[in-house]
Amino acid sequence: MEDAPQSPELFLFLAVTAHDMKNSISVLSGTLERLLDGATPETEKAYGQMGQMLYQTRRLNDNLMQLLALYKQVGKPGYPFDAQPLEVGQVVEQVVALSRVLLDSRGIRLELDVDPELIAHVDEDLIVGVVSHAVNNALHYTRDRILLTAREVDGQFEIRVEDNGAGFPPALLAAGAPASGDIGVNFATNSAGLGLYFSSEVARMHQHRGRHGAVRFENGGQLGGGCFILTLP
Repeated sequence: MEDAPQSPELFLFLAVTAHDMKNSISVLSGTLERLLDGATPETEKAYGQMGQMLYQTRRLNDNLMQLLALYKQVGKPGYPFDAQPLEVGQVVEQVVALSRVLLDSRGIRLELDVDPELIAHVDEDLIVGVVSHAVNNALHYTRDRILLTAREVDGQFEIRVEDNGAGFPPALLAAGAPASGDIGVNFATNSAGLGLYFSSEVARMHQHRGRHGAVRFENGGQLGGGCFILTLP
């Protein structure tokens, strides 16, 4: 049986629809952030539910952003990949700003261990998206602490997002990062692996002297839970 032809118009329609949905969800997310920023569990009875709503809207926003970024790479092969020399602290500051209200609403502490003099050649928007997604994922599994580290290790730029939860399941550790085009749907967890695929693709886009970036997972680390590790050449 032959594969059905892929229509450029269909890809464009899906991309425009995803962009429109992302804009609407961004408005909702921004409204929730403003409400939570001016409230406490003592002053707002629905504080906990609002925090959960913000977490879910951020997940949806992340997924749509990832779909759009992948569309630009697959649907528009000429889309520019913009790697620039940046202070790592600048990237981390953006991630912290994006996560602050959500972390506060869940009572989770984000700890930083960042080399302030480290310069990395990265596509800023893509890397901020990857690390923000990793923090949001850790937020779901941690008990109360997340550690974000950024430093040079063996001549490569390494970002780690660790938590003090139960760690990644053995199946995920064994599977590793997906190969290009390999997104599996897990109906038990309602996960399509989009975040992992997106992170792996972004890592592979970063290349230098015959090496490319990679994503891997470990359990343990400094906090004893799951460790998301992004390495870039």
